[in-house]
Formats: sequence, C-alpha cells, structure tokens
Amino acid sequence: MPLILVSTILTLSVLYAPQPLLPVLALEFAVSRETAALLTTIVFIPLSLAPLFYGYLLETVPSRRVLQVAMLILGLSSLAICLAADFKALLALRLLQGLVIPALLTALMTYTSQNSTEGDVQRAMAWYIGATIVGGFAGRAMSGVIASLFDWRVSFGLLGISLLLAWLALLRLVPQHELQLVKPRLGLLGEILADRRFLQIYLMVFCMFLVFAAIMNFLPFRLAELSAEADELRIGLAYSGYLMGLVASLNAVKLQQRFGGAEKIMVIALLLYGVALLMLGIASVPVFLGASFLFCTAMFLAHASATGLVNRLASDHKGMVNGLYVSFYYGGGAVGSFLPGYAYRDWGWNGMIICLLAVALVSLSLAGCLSRKYG
Repeated sequence: MPLILVSTILTLSVLYAPQPLLPVLALEFAVSRETAALLTTIVFIPLSLAPLFYGYLLETVPSRRVLQVAMLILGLSSLAICLAADFKALLALRLLQGLVIPALLTALMTYTSQNSTEGDVQRAMAWYIGATIVGGFAGRAMSGVIASLFDWRVSFGLLGISLLLAWLALLRLVPQHELQLVKPRLGLLGEILADRRFLQIYLMVFCMFLVFAAIMNFLPFRLAELSAEADELRIGLAYSGYLMGLVASLNAVKLQQRFGGAEKIMVIALLLYGVALLMLGIASVPVFLGASFLFCTAMFLAHASATGLVNRLASDHKGMVNGLYVSFYYGGGAVGSFLPGYAYRDWGWNGMIICLLAVALVSLSLAGCLSRKYG
C-alpha cells in the first residue's frame, strides 16, 4: 500500500507540476499565457475521455503491468522535458503524459480496491483520495521551490528520477489480480444520462471544476501582477490552500450527518465557493491567499459530497456511473484551464472572475435543485 500511495502522489505531481512555472515557461519560450496554459489543458483532455475509452484498451491487461509500463513512460517523458528545446516539443511531451496518466491512475485505483479486504476497501480508497490531494499540492509546491533554487528543468529532472525509482520498486510488485474495467456500452451511457439526478450532478461538477481549474491555472499570473516578489517559490507555496482539500474530504461524511445530507452540504460549499471567488477579485496578496484556502476547502467539500451522493444513488453500473463523473469532472478542467484565459486577456482578472462567477452560479443552481427535489 505505501508504494501505491507514493506512486499516486508522484502521478498527480506530474499532472500539476507545470502550473507554478507557467509565467517562467511563457517567458522562456516566448508564448502568451493562454498558450502556456495549454501545458495543463492538453493533459486534462485525455483524463476527461479516459473513463469512456480506456476500457477497450485495458480490459485484459493486468494492473501490475499497466503500473510498470505507464510509470516508466512517465519517468522518461519527465526527463525528456528537461531537454525540450522549444514549446512544441514541450507540448508534445505533455500530451504523451496526458495519454499515460489516465491509465496509471485507473490501474492505481483498481489495484488498491482489488487488493484490499472487503472491510478495508473504504479506508483504502480514502487513503488513495488523500494521496491524490497531497500529490496535487506537492507537484505545484515542489516544482516552484526547486525552480526558484535552481531552474525549472531541474524540477522535471528530479521528478523524472523519482518516477523511475518508483518504477523500479513496482517491478517487484507481487502479481495478484488483473485489471477489470467495464467496457462502455453506448446504450448504458444514455440510460445513465437520462436520469436527471445523475445529469444534474455531472453538470454541477463540470461547472465547479471548470472554475477551479481556471483559478489554479492562472493564479501564477495574477500573483505576478499583484507583487513583484512573486517568484516560483512564492507561487508554488501559494497553492498551500490545496491541502485544505484533504481536511474537507476526510470530514465530508461527518458534516453531511450534521447538516442533513450531501445535497445540503453541496449547496453550502458552493455558496462559500462564490464568496471565495469574490474575495479573489480583491487586489491584495494576503486576501488572495486567504481566499484560496476557502476556495479549495469549498471545492473539495462539494467534490467529496458529490462523489458520495453519486455512489449512493447508483444501485448498479457503479463503474460507469463513476466513469461518467470523472469524465465530466476533468472535462470541466480541460475547458477551465484554457478558455477563461481569453477573458483574462481581454477583460482583465476581474472580468474573468465575473465570468467564472456566472459558471459557479450555474453549479450552485444545480445543487439547489438537487437539494429541493431529493435532499
């Protein structure tokens, strides 16, 4: 289990490592911030499609083998990024990583669940989710810290070495169960989406993560506007609010029991989400950093509540129900990591915030409908 958790943390670190470095990369490769943001977008796109299509590729492949091959590719591609001579090469390598990460995350989650006893599955999956949150923070913070001390290429080099060490450890992983994924059936997808409860949840998380991805992706540029001292180190540490997701996720069930269910918690969380967005529009570094803590807490509280609600509502086909959830979630991330950049460019930071508030309001409205009808 420790090896699986470390592998999960490293995988999520790869996903988010470029974010605090986007201003530096935009400057070095002479590209706009919207173009630099593609380094995140191009990874989110495969993540949004993977639950629907990876079943065909991985249906009969042992999870241990998937882990080994994917980790090797991820490690080598991270080392190759150190040698990238132009932005096109960097983008191509990130696309390769985007194609590998969904397979790796699916295998990690499956190996965790299949190799846990029935009574320990929930605890094991809670640890897995916690590892994804830690990885999301570590990737951003460590790449920023290392880049500020040395160079951005060193960040990816050390990450690549860490991934290859994990690959060597995975070679000794004991073969147990094979990866069992549900092959998507188009008719089944239609049946699930025809259920208004599921569709409302999916659209809610799409809008919610669109907003979150936009703020996280363009946060480095905003901090650079607010303070001339916003180097890679400070930008990396500005993502510390992400760790509040760990606290929120682990306490979501207790809060649901206290306040009357997941539907009500989602409404409360998304109200706080909107408040945090308004605070992020204030031109003050301390307020901005404080707002980011509230922003992350609200997002992950709503996210944890939504995943629990989806699984409670699903009487069967849970694999596909969850697969669609992940697709909508990262689909929102793909759109949010790129498209709002044009609003930022044309109308400024607060113009982008207003656009994101409109999207967040849609998410809140959907949560409100769920709470009134089913809460």
